[in-house]
Amino acid sequence: MVPQQGYANISRRPPDIEDYIDILRRYRSWIVGPTFAGLVIAVVVAFLWPDTFISTAVMRITPQQISERLVPSNISTQMAERLLAMQQQIESRTQLQELIQRPSLNLYPKDRQNKPMEDVIEQMRKAIKITLLDSGGAQSQQKFASAFEISFRYADRYKAQAVVRELVSKFTEETNNQLRTQSNTTTLFLNDQLKEAKAKIDQLDAEISKFKMENAGRLPDQLQSNQQAVSVLELQQQSINESINRDAQDKMMLETQMQNLKQESTFVGSNLEQTANREAVKNGRIIQLNNMILDLETQLSGARQTYRENHPDVRSLEAKLGVLKKQRDDLEKEESSAAAKVAPTKVVNPQVAQSLESLKLQMANVQAQIQARNMSMEDRAKRLKDIQTEIGVYRARIETIPVNEQRFAGLQRDYNIAKADYDDKAKKMETSETSSNLEERKAGENLETLDPASLPEQAAEPNRLLIAGSGIGLGLFFGVFMAGVKEMKDTSLKNLKDVRAYTNLPVLSSIPLLENALLVRRKRRLFWLGWSTAIIVGTIAMSSSMYYYYFGKS
Repeated sequence: MVPQQGYANISRRPPDIEDYIDILRRYRSWIVGPTFAGLVIAVVVAFLWPDTFISTAVMRITPQQISERLVPSNISTQMAERLLAMQQQIESRTQLQELIQRPSLNLYPKDRQNKPMEDVIEQMRKAIKITLLDSGGAQSQQKFASAFEISFRYADRYKAQAVVRELVSKFTEETNNQLRTQSNTTTLFLNDQLKEAKAKIDQLDAEISKFKMENAGRLPDQLQSNQQAVSVLELQQQSINESINRDAQDKMMLETQMQNLKQESTFVGSNLEQTANREAVKNGRIIQLNNMILDLETQLSGARQTYRENHPDVRSLEAKLGVLKKQRDDLEKEESSAAAKVAPTKVVNPQVAQSLESLKLQMANVQAQIQARNMSMEDRAKRLKDIQTEIGVYRARIETIPVNEQRFAGLQRDYNIAKADYDDKAKKMETSETSSNLEERKAGENLETLDPASLPEQAAEPNRLLIAGSGIGLGLFFGVFMAGVKEMKDTSLKNLKDVRAYTNLPVLSSIPLLENALLVRRKRRLFWLGWSTAIIVGTIAMSSSMYYYYFGKS
C-alpha cells in the first residue's frame, strides 16, 4: 500500500483582468441584487420622509435718528446685544407653548399626542434659528450686526410662514417694551442715585474721622521705627541660633567623648584582675600601650566628625593606632607564652585601678559639661521664643500700616469720587429726561422688518437624489464585498490557468461541463422568476412611496 501523503498549502495565484471579469460574471447576481435593494430602500425612505420647509424673515436694526453727541441714549446696551436677551424671552416655555397650542396654528399635533409637552417645546426651540448678519461696514463692526435673520423649520410651509410672522411680531413688541422700560428705569435710577450721592458724602466724612481715632499708634509715619526694632530683634535671634548650634555641636562632641570613656572604662575594668605569676604582675608596658591606644581612638573619633576619611590627620591617626595595636598584640603573645610556664594567679593591678579611677573622674566631668550645655540650650530657646513673639508683634504692626494707609487713601478717594459723582449725576439727570422724550417719539434706536416672512416653495429636506445615490452606493459596496468574500471561500479550480498554476502539469485539452438540459432550463426559469419578482416588488414599493408622497397626503 502507498502511504498517504499530507496536503501542502499553496498560495493563490495573483488574479488578472480576465479573472476579475470572470468573477463579475459569476457573481453578477450578488452585486446587482444588493445594489437594486439599496436603490429600493433609499427611494422608499426618501419619499416617505416628510418634507421640511423653512420660512425666513430679516429684521434690521436702525440707529438713533438724532446724533448721540447731541442727545445720549439711555439704553446702555446695543440692539444686537439685547437680541440675545429677547431671544431667550421669546423662546421661553410659556411663549412657545402658547404658539403650539394656538388654534390657528395647532403645531405638532401628532407629537403632542405621543410626547410630553416639554419634548415638543424643545423640538420647536431647535426648529427656530436666529442668525446675526454682518453688513461689513465699520459701524456694524462696532455694533456687532445691523440685521438678523429669523427662520423656522416645519412640515407645513403655511404654518412655518405664520410662525415666523408671529416671531417677528414678538421681536418688535418686545423691543418697544424694552426701550420704553429701560429709558424710564434709567431716569428713575439716576434720580435715586442723586439722592444717595449726598448721603454717601456725609457717610464718608464720618468714616474718615472714625478711622483716625481708631488707628492711633499704627499710622504710616511709624513704619520706619517698627522696621528698625524688627531688625534689632532679628540680629539677636540670629546670634541666639548660632549659640544654640554651637552648644549642640559641643554637646555632640561631649557625648562622643563620654561614649569613648565608657568603652575605655569597660576595657580597663576587664584588666583590673589579671592572671600573673606569684612573684610578678602583668607587664606594665601593655597597660601603657592600652592607654595610648584609647587616647588615639578618642582623637580619631573626634577627627572623623570634623574631617573626611581621606584627610591627612585622619590617615596619620589611623596609622599610629595600627602600630600601637601591633606592639600590644606582640607583647601579649610573649606574656602568654611566659605565663604558661608558671602557675596562674589572680591579682589586682594597681596601675589599672588608678587608671579606672581617673576615667571615672573624667566621665563625671564630661557629664557635668553635658548638663551645662543642656541648661544653656534651654535658656537660649526660651529667649528665642520671646524674641520671636516680639518680632511677631512688630510685624503685625508693620503689616497693618499699609492696610490702614490704603484704607485711608481709599476713603479720601471715595469722598472725592462721591463729590464728583454727585455733580455728574445732576447733569446726567437732565440728559436722561431728554433721552426719555426721544424714545417716546420713536426717534431712538429701533427695530424694523426688512424682509417679511417668506412662503417657501420647495422643501429644504430631504435631499432625495442624495439619499437615492447613497442607497445605490451602499448597496453596490455591500454586493462587491459579498462577492469578494464568496470568491475567497471558493477554492475550486475555475479555468485552465488555475489548473496549470496549481498542478504544474501540461494541459492537453479541456472537456466542457455537460449538464442536463432540463435542469439548466429549470435553473434559468427560477433565476428569471426570482429577478422578475424582485424587480416587480421593488418597483411597486418605489411607486407606492412616490404615489403617497405626491397624492396620498392630500
